[in-house]
Amino acid sequence: MDGTTESDSHMNALLLRESRMLINGQLVDATSGRVFENIDPATENVIGVTADAAIEDADAAIGAARRAFDSTDWSTDAELRRRVLHQLADAMEKHAPDLGAVVTAEAGAPIALHDHMQIGPGISALRWAADLATTYEYERQFPARSALGTETRPIVRKESAGVVAAITPWNYPFYLNMTKIAPALAAGCTVVLKPAPDTPWSATMIGKLAVEHTDMPAGVLNIVTSSDNAVGEALTTDPRVDVVTFTGSTATGRRILTAVAPTVKRTLLELGGKSAAIVLPDADLQAALPYIAGSVCSHAGQGCALTTRLLLPRSRYEEGLQLAKTVMEHLVPGDPTDPTTLIGPVVNRTQFERVLSYMELGRTEGRVVFGGGRSNRHERGFFVNPMLIADVDPGATIAQEEIFGPVLVAIPYDTEEQAIEIANNSLYGLSGSVFGADVAHAVDVARRIRTGTIAVNGAAFMSDDVPFGGYRQSGLGREHGIEGFEEFLETKSIGVPA
Repeated sequence: MDGTTESDSHMNALLLRESRMLINGQLVDATSGRVFENIDPATENVIGVTADAAIEDADAAIGAARRAFDSTDWSTDAELRRRVLHQLADAMEKHAPDLGAVVTAEAGAPIALHDHMQIGPGISALRWAADLATTYEYERQFPARSALGTETRPIVRKESAGVVAAITPWNYPFYLNMTKIAPALAAGCTVVLKPAPDTPWSATMIGKLAVEHTDMPAGVLNIVTSSDNAVGEALTTDPRVDVVTFTGSTATGRRILTAVAPTVKRTLLELGGKSAAIVLPDADLQAALPYIAGSVCSHAGQGCALTTRLLLPRSRYEEGLQLAKTVMEHLVPGDPTDPTTLIGPVVNRTQFERVLSYMELGRTEGRVVFGGGRSNRHERGFFVNPMLIADVDPGATIAQEEIFGPVLVAIPYDTEEQAIEIANNSLYGLSGSVFGADVAHAVDVARRIRTGTIAVNGAAFMSDDVPFGGYRQSGLGREHGIEGFEEFLETKSIGVPA
């Protein structure tokens, strides 16, 4: 961006004017930061070019968001928010094919997932939040009572929290951008969004649609794309920012908590997971194993809530392994633009090498039942084969650390109590699943797993009105639902004479 701050007339799409050029006229790869000199991006092996913002650009964006919150009626006019967010959702639906093409290009996300995990759910989340903007009860008055020698009828009021810094990852870029933007804007906050440097394009498209198709006041939504970690740090430490919401690794989440401490910001963290799938002895393995093994391979295993630990009763252990193997044998990495592909490439070389290193470690920490390694079906690209590793100790590295690749580790258990103990043996607590013929009993087991979300027999917990988040080091706060909306509201209590 050019750093212009005299007017906020286009600050709600901060990078729109510069999305096809860079600061000082240089073309830069947003992921690596490499400068292209006298090169036409159309002829090179790059997706495209977007602005590489510096700290001063983040400062301008925060300033625009602060002014918009303090000087416009965005935070107080719920009907305006509802109307504008539905305008944005309408524009997104109209341009859904374009958004999908961008997400596939930048994240390698298979188009087969767009309706269920990328574009469709993001738009749905926006519409749900837009309607909640006008139906939510922002104020309630209590009955008259005596308190501290007075007669009072207290009022409890919910007010917009202020300026939100939203920092998002690369695995489900559009959807995760919307899980933060939608409730924050609907609650009356203004937002500065910093997407991952690997996936900046879908975020800039959101800004473009907001500018071209809505009546959103200037400065309400700001998009800052940058490969500089200092930009993210500036967003978390600036005293003008009231709320920080971040999705990403637990290690980065810890650093953010340290960064926000001096200004005591409200902080929402959606972090890592190493979730367990418990298959009870009476479960239908023919139904359970395709669900578990298939989901671990989805989007090349790049999902925080995937159940990557398979807990099988010893009495049915080999049977379960063979079923999981059969599923994985039929799931091969392929072109993400092919509608039959479930496993596309991993996002970049760093992630590719990380996954391969865990696969090699798995060969020493367990028995390889199937797969692993780089796919030999492709001459180029970051494609990895799904991998099933058996006989893994519950405390092994590959059973404790998040791999973020299509790797399923199998662990046998002897008793139900042992299965629950293994499932809870993790620094994470994001998700999980339980499979059993007796649904009531499976639900009882699910209640004993220390996670924020859990599925019984594959029943979905993800929904616009159902909260999502984790226990322990899987995060703080919730997204989705009333609980997610209220993360962006402050609570004020007012004593009123009775």
